Amino acid sequence: MDRLENLKNIIMYLMADEHVSHRIPSSLEERQRMMRELMNVWEPRPIAEDFLMKQDVELQMQREDKGVVKVHDEGLTIWQGDITRLKVEAIVNAANAQALGCWAPLHNCIDNCIHSAAGIQLRKECADKMQGRLLATGDAFITQGYNLPARYVIHTVGPIIPDGVPTKEQEEQLAQCYRSCLDLAEQNGLESIAFCCISTGVFHFPNEQAAKIAIETVKSYPRHALKTIVFNVFLDKDRDIYRQLL
Repeated sequence: MDRLENLKNIIMYLMADEHVSHRIPSSLEERQRMMRELMNVWEPRPIAEDFLMKQDVELQMQREDKGVVKVHDEGLTIWQGDITRLKVEAIVNAANAQALGCWAPLHNCIDNCIHSAAGIQLRKECADKMQGRLLATGDAFITQGYNLPARYVIHTVGPIIPDGVPTKEQEEQLAQCYRSCLDLAEQNGLESIAFCCISTGVFHFPNEQAAKIAIETVKSYPRHALKTIVFNVFLDKDRDIYRQLL
């Protein structure tokens, strides 16, 4: 099927599902943008198989357009860029307590980027697992990766630091995020995992302090199945911090 026509069908399904109607733009980029906007506000419900086939074709084409990055190094390593490009067994998502993804259309947080690249199946699986409860700070759960290069997504909720000065309890909560993710990786026999910078950014955990906790926690964790651990960074300052600490 023609790519523009496929995008039109995807958009029409999502609009009908949400009982909204908008003019469908003509260009590829605008239709991809509209598709993502509608995915971001989609309420979890049963999904038609025909829609999933169309959505998956488009998202897999987007994945190839961005390029898939394979990680070959064992041990602890750093990679700077879009975590949704990484071909590892699991990537870690810095979720919120609701754990259903970011609802702000086109927001550039990691939660939104991961859900947008994976497909609406990810929100549906999260909703099925959460059943309306909230995910406690430091806890984690695992889902399929769907249209991501990664096989799985491990979702965790880090502490929020409004004043930018973490307490000892919040430092421990951040360390527990990493342990919870590593526990799930080991329980599922995974050999590789990529961590984002949990709780930095909009959660305001100081970058260098968060990196120290991440590295110390991972180094002290008794690994068995896990061979490769990637610290995925997006900002140059985080790259420089991790390079200095590793």
